[in-house]
Amino acid sequence: MPAHVAGRLARPDRRAPGDLCPIDRTMQVVGTRSAMLLLREAWYGTTRFDDFATRVGLSDAITSARLRELVTAGLLERRPYREAGQRTRHEYVLTDSGTDLVPVLIGLAAWGSKHAPRDWSPVATHDGCGAEIAVEVRCGAGHEVAPGDVLVTG
Repeated sequence: MPAHVAGRLARPDRRAPGDLCPIDRTMQVVGTRSAMLLLREAWYGTTRFDDFATRVGLSDAITSARLRELVTAGLLERRPYREAGQRTRHEYVLTDSGTDLVPVLIGLAAWGSKHAPRDWSPVATHDGCGAEIAVEVRCGAGHEVAPGDVLVTG
């Protein structure tokens, strides 16, 4: 097996490429740069349309399309709000499904800090103790899983 292949299939794969793969299905939902950055902002606490567009640097049209896609996918919830003297508007908040993607966001940030570094990168830390947040791969029994110890079944 080539060194770059971490896991192994328990049986030969007879499916069409990508038709059942959970990574492919996930990428179909969040596979754009703009979708991931909007989810990042929602995790940071951004809720208002204008703030999303400004902080991510997207046009209103792209922001609107991506937020709509993320709502349709169940990652964000659209909630009405109204400030005094203003028309009703909507805010966007992470759902439980969206929150379940936070480890992916943390993993992407850690990879980017290590393998695509810049002069400065934000670091997510635990508010309780100040330690940097890390993502680990563990099995359901709690064991740390090395890349070569993965068996793909199904």
